[in-house]
Amino acid sequence: MFRIASVQTDIQFGNIDENLKRTLEKMTEASANGARLVVFPECSLTGYCCETKEEGKAIGLNLQSTVFRRLHESCRSLNVFGVFGFLETEDESDDLFNSLVCIGPAGIVAHYRKTHLPQLGVDRFVTCGQAAYDVFEIDKVQVGMLICYDSSFPEATRVLALKGADVVLLPTNWPAASISIAELVPPVRAMENHIYFVVANRVGLERGVSFVGRSRIIHPNGSSLTYAEHDREEVLIADIDPELARQKRIVRVLGKHEVNLIADRRPELYGEIIEKSVQH
Repeated sequence: MFRIASVQTDIQFGNIDENLKRTLEKMTEASANGARLVVFPECSLTGYCCETKEEGKAIGLNLQSTVFRRLHESCRSLNVFGVFGFLETEDESDDLFNSLVCIGPAGIVAHYRKTHLPQLGVDRFVTCGQAAYDVFEIDKVQVGMLICYDSSFPEATRVLALKGADVVLLPTNWPAASISIAELVPPVRAMENHIYFVVANRVGLERGVSFVGRSRIIHPNGSSLTYAEHDREEVLIADIDPELARQKRIVRVLGKHEVNLIADRRPELYGEIIEKSVQH
């Protein structure tokens, strides 16, 4: 078994020192409860509701920042892996990215930039991530990462599943208008790929926007192992069994009711999926 924590927390816009302080506290709490991997919301270190690109760049973080050195020190001390959301800047470009970094006891393990961007908050001003979806390993568990709106595109989770992900992490900033997505999409992504799915959403109010929580850790059958069905801060803890996620052949009645959501695909019929969409 592998123990994961999803941290549902409030975030202060632009107050990186306070957000870092709260992150370190929550990571310590999750570690005390046996978590090996601790997942925080989208933009958990910086905040999200920017009105201009310049504002986003002003609170953005470079991966060489002392913030990430502090996080590494904590991960090393606690012997845990943490996934942290932030607005990312680069010294050599004017780009701004909505990013995640996974840091473990030995340093940075994985880095991801959001690939699907809604016309909402800071995503109006950031650059799309271009790297291929990929998985990384923690204690022989295969892990994939997406951010918020990415989950609305089933192809992204499917690619991670095809690459062997046992669990997909989804840090997010779902506001009240997205409550149907929060309720419906994560269990479907878990069930249709027979993988674990971890949602870490924020709570609180940022610049007039209210965030709804609904963080959860989901079983490959689509049921919730643990669920914060509210908008209060909470650290969710659940154990996952990666071997279960790898058993894609599901036998309900031997020879009469069997399915395999990977082997039963018909990719030769799916060509339209990779065609450029018609503009509406």
